[in-house]
Amino acid sequence: MEKIKIVFMGTPDFAVPILKSLIENYHVVGVVTQPDKKVGRHQEIKYPPIKVVAVDNNITVLQPKNIREEYQEIIDLKPDIIITCAYGQIIPKELLDYPKYGCINVHASLLPKYRGGSPIHRAIINGDSKTGVTIMYMAEKMDAGDIISKKETIIEDNDTLETLHDRLSILGKILLLNTLPKIIKGEVSRIKQNEDEATFAYNITREDEKLDFNKTTREVYNKIRGLNPYPGSFTTLDGQIIKVYNSKMSDRVYTTKQNGEITAIYKDGIGVSVKDGEIILTEIKIAGKNKVRVKDYLNGIDKEKLLGKKFM
Repeated sequence: MEKIKIVFMGTPDFAVPILKSLIENYHVVGVVTQPDKKVGRHQEIKYPPIKVVAVDNNITVLQPKNIREEYQEIIDLKPDIIITCAYGQIIPKELLDYPKYGCINVHASLLPKYRGGSPIHRAIINGDSKTGVTIMYMAEKMDAGDIISKKETIIEDNDTLETLHDRLSILGKILLLNTLPKIIKGEVSRIKQNEDEATFAYNITREDEKLDFNKTTREVYNKIRGLNPYPGSFTTLDGQIIKVYNSKMSDRVYTTKQNGEITAIYKDGIGVSVKDGEIILTEIKIAGKNKVRVKDYLNGIDKEKLLGKKFM
């Protein structure tokens, strides 16, 4: 197979196994990622995960603030194909039209479902039974290009954002390695997306993170695991913000409790009344403190005083 020049565009951890596999098997001439960020109290510079991989492998790194205006350096690398994965900016037409083999994207959903920046979160939060990875040709419209290949995976009942994220990342790596030779040989078909079936996974907002105990046990459980570990769901108790990372469903039903009211203190969790029963919170983080298992949190407080209080 001819030695093609690849420019890879991506930013978060999800794209790391995909980039590494390309470095091992192909000629990556450049990596494009988002600008570095200042984090923490001391405003230390933090590289995007993809930049770390590129630097470790002595690959040219470009970090345009606005790729619609700052794309010439990418063209100067003369890529035969551009591969993107969770990059974070819309690619301009000038770049889409340049490479010999086009621009392709590795997306963490079964398109046209969940176009956008939070497809893994939304699949779990919405209680889907399956999801997957799609490789598509890129278009100017977000995640709307022609489909090249897909691979499904089951969403297990105990999957969190973290476990499903990691599984889909590996699935994307494998699918890309299987698909790329066919693209180069011209052996792939272009399947148009059905716009009538398109749904959107917009980036998670602060409002999305808030738990609503007026929902069912299953809905609350799905939201908690769909936001674990990032950014985490939250509620408030006595005016204090509490992040919730893990829970389990209970089959107990209360007819005299208000939704959000603490119903019971268990050995490993705090029971909370919801629309159709009870959810048990098992891992939390109080503002300014470390994440803890609820059974450890309960060791240091008067458990009886919690009963009857209400999460808001």
